[in-house]
Amino acid sequence: MNVKQLRAFLAVSQCLSFAQAGERLHLSQPALSLTIKSLEEDLGGPLFSRTTRSVSLTPEGETLLPLARQLLADWDNTEELLRQRFTLQLGKVSIAAMPSFAGNWLPSALKVFRDRYPRVNVAVHDVINEQVLEMVRHRRVELGIGFEPESSNSLLFTPFYMDRFVAVVPVDSPLAEREEVTWSELLQEDFIALQRPSAVRLLLEQALQAQHGKLSVAFESHQLATIGRMVANGLGVSAVPSLCVQQMRELGAHCIALIEPRIERRIGLMMLADHTLSTAAQALREVLIGCAQEQVSGMARLH
Repeated sequence: MNVKQLRAFLAVSQCLSFAQAGERLHLSQPALSLTIKSLEEDLGGPLFSRTTRSVSLTPEGETLLPLARQLLADWDNTEELLRQRFTLQLGKVSIAAMPSFAGNWLPSALKVFRDRYPRVNVAVHDVINEQVLEMVRHRRVELGIGFEPESSNSLLFTPFYMDRFVAVVPVDSPLAEREEVTWSELLQEDFIALQRPSAVRLLLEQALQAQHGKLSVAFESHQLATIGRMVANGLGVSAVPSLCVQQMRELGAHCIALIEPRIERRIGLMMLADHTLSTAAQALREVLIGCAQEQVSGMARLH
């Protein structure tokens, strides 16, 4: 039993005439008769009683009629739903992003996406870098944004930009008058860091270990906003990815270039290498890549 047969059965049931039903379906009467005959053979018996003057449903045909209506309605609804998703009239996509990106660049990219596809829902998971990787690998999200994985054949990584860490200091600090500051100078102040297992914290510790030893931390927090506010209130200094510069400024802190060493890591978009993205996820991916390209030139001026 297939959709073509059900449509033919429903048309004849409504018209009680093969001629009229054929006109409605744009089928010749012999072709329609063959379709109904094939359906009856598949099911095992007649669905219509035919005479030279009339057509009527058999008891089995009466049984099939409401079921056929429901099956065709479900089929049409499914077709329409998928058509809307393929054309992005409807849809849903999930993305995981590390906090430094989710709280800074992502909202502007989502605004572009929303303007283009207003009926596509986007679920954002604001999680640490390690959880971004885990959610992508376990197919809990289609897309992830974070630091470039050190090695992973299962993931396809599309780089956005090379992000460098900048110093965050109080606006009234003598360091705020400098164009750049060394790590040695910065670490003479009380240091405020993200708590473990933040990838930002781990990256800083690894990069500083050889030259500066163990990172001494006076205050720590899970939230970048809290760190920015602590610095602004004179509790110490910090270092954050440069994509957080605007956020730090809004919180009342000042950012300057950070050297000796320059600590940098590529940030980009991740997806499973063997996964075909949904239409909505593919559209979001294109928007994110486009927005990242537009932002790169602005970031370059900070370095």
